[in-house]
Amino acid sequence: MNIERLREKREAYRKAVLRLKEALDEDSSNPLLYDGVIQRFEFTYELAWKLMKAYLEYEGIAEVSSPRAAFKEAFAAGLIFEGDVWIDMIGDRNLAAHTYNEEMAKEIYGRIKEKYFKQFVAFGARMAEVTK
Repeated sequence: MNIERLREKREAYRKAVLRLKEALDEDSSNPLLYDGVIQRFEFTYELAWKLMKAYLEYEGIAEVSSPRAAFKEAFAAGLIFEGDVWIDMIGDRNLAAHTYNEEMAKEIYGRIKEKYFKQFVAFGARMAEVTK
């Protein structure tokens, strides 16, 4: 992987974060909103851990093969700052992808809005710094 490819991945991630923000800014009275936000969360989550993986490997820091390993190594490398929140994302991502009920969707939506989105933004800013 070269720096240009890494920057392309960073840009795809940045766009996913913006799309998630668009969904989070919508009126929450629409029940379809929860599904849309969760779908965009899942997509952003996947791009996040894969961007971490690519950066860690590009820098020769670590080779990772799972989100948990990527989050652990990214935390150690100073790419993310609240590792426990990223670990919490794993459970919510898996719940959202493999089971569905309306109450759970609302709970996950709340965590995306209150906790996870901030982490995605902070990680994007950090990646912009380290891949100038």
